[in-house]
Order: sequence, then structure tokens, then C-alpha cells
Amino acid sequence: MQSTACAVTMLRDDLFFLEIWLRHYGGLLGRENCYIVAHDRDPEVLSMAEGCNIVGIPGDPHKNFDMKRWRLLNNLVMGLNAYYGHVIVGDVDELVVIDPAAGMGLLDWLAGAPQRRVYTPLGLEVVQMIPDEPEPIGARVIGPRRHVRIAPHYSKPCIVSTGTKIARGGHYTQSDTLFTPDVLYLFHLKYVDFEAYRAVMDRRNAVTAAVNVDSHKDASIGRHWFAEARGEDRAVFDAFAARPLEEGFDMRPVRKAMQRSWRPRGDTGFWEFDRPDDDRRFRLPERFTGAL
Repeated sequence: MQSTACAVTMLRDDLFFLEIWLRHYGGLLGRENCYIVAHDRDPEVLSMAEGCNIVGIPGDPHKNFDMKRWRLLNNLVMGLNAYYGHVIVGDVDELVVIDPAAGMGLLDWLAGAPQRRVYTPLGLEVVQMIPDEPEPIGARVIGPRRHVRIAPHYSKPCIVSTGTKIARGGHYTQSDTLFTPDVLYLFHLKYVDFEAYRAVMDRRNAVTAAVNVDSHKDASIGRHWFAEARGEDRAVFDAFAARPLEEGFDMRPVRKAMQRSWRPRGDTGFWEFDRPDDDRRFRLPERFTGAL
């Protein structure tokens, strides 16, 4: 086993994204360095993730499951940091990708990266342009899908090599210095496939219905899990297609804006940067084809 880096996630039923997560991190880090917390030890998860380290937990829905989830993930990251140089942690549909222009893979980059810090890759939402990309993704994501939008909420401090607390949702840590290397991106795949999106939202709506609360305000669960926030599925994707397509792919101004707005998050002990809405859409350069 290598000790440079491992990856950690938690999932409930998201087999579509788990397949991509396993292909990506299993290939880059080795399955023996992948850690999966699985609700109910789903037999399909156990089969798909053979060779990984699987932690089974009870799968009963709970109104504070997001709070419980990040309490467990925080402690798991803390423990694994004693054995690995870096721990990558996040949802199963969030994947750290290195710009191929770096000339090396993610593991090699991390092997040379200073430790005792938290790295924040730039968040990009990979979206399906249904009229232009009607086919489902196959063995590759980038290629069949080429369009992204800037997603500040998914610029997450997800590569950890120091003792720090991660906030619920993984959006903030207590580390007071922002490291956002030019070559690192966090690809969020929620909207990468229309049919997969519909299936995931159906399952999430079912979970929130099972905890028997009237609103996200009554639970420690993200608002986006609730039917009240869902809207019409096809309209969500049509809105992506209506966004202006920008020329080029220069993300340096976005990272500079993150640095300029870096500050304490009130009195919480966490740190944050501005997360403005951004309507722009970009086409990934050809060099990213096959990077995920």
C-alpha cells in the first residue's frame, strides 16, 4: 500500500456515482487506499467496491443525518491522517481532478505537495447539454460531457493533511490559510446525466419524506434533498443550456477572487470566501478528455 494519499466517501444507494468514483480513485490511488462508508452494507456496494475498505453503518433515515455523517467523516479523516500524507474526503459525486497540463497524475502531485495544510480545488459543475450530448456517459465522463459551470459552493477544502475540523457539508474548515493550486479542480457530477439526476432526486426526496419533517428548516439535511426545492427536472437542464458560453478557460481570476475575500466565518471558528452566483458556462479544453 502507498501512504501518499487515500480517498474517503459515504453513500446511500448512489451506485451510478460509485462506479465513477471507484474507477477514478481506485485507478489513481489503488482500491486498497479507498475508504467507503456504506449505509446498510448494500450487497451491490460490497460487490462493486471489492478490494476497498468498507465500513457498514445502519441505514435508517434520520432528520440529523448530515450532522451525524460529518461527525463520522471528521473522525475518520483525523484517524487516516496519521497514516497517509493526504486524505481526500467528499461526497461520492465529487471528484478531485488534476489539470493534464500539470504533466503528472494526482498521486504524483500529492507526493510532492507540502503537508500540514488543506487544499481547496476549484469547483466545477459538469453538466449535460441534452440537445448536444444526448448519449449517456460510458467508461469516460469527460469526452461525452464537455461543459462546466463555475460552482463556488463546490470549491471545497477536501484534501486534508493537518488536524482540522470540517464543517457539515464539507464547505468549510478551521484551517486559516487558503491553498487553491491552479492545477486542481473538484468536478461535481450531480448534473452530469439527466436520467441519473432524476433517479438520485427521487431517492433523496424519499429519504427526506421518511424522516417525517415538514421542511429542511426542521432537520440537519441540505435543502436540495427536499421535494420543495426540486422544481421541474428538465427545466433545470434547459437553464444550463441557456447560460452564455465563454471563450477560453482561464480560472485564475476566480481563484484570485477566492483569496481576496478569504476571512473568518463569523465566530464559528471556520473560514470562508465569497461564493457569488456565476451564470457563465465553459467548454473544457481537449486536454481534459479522459481525465475522468
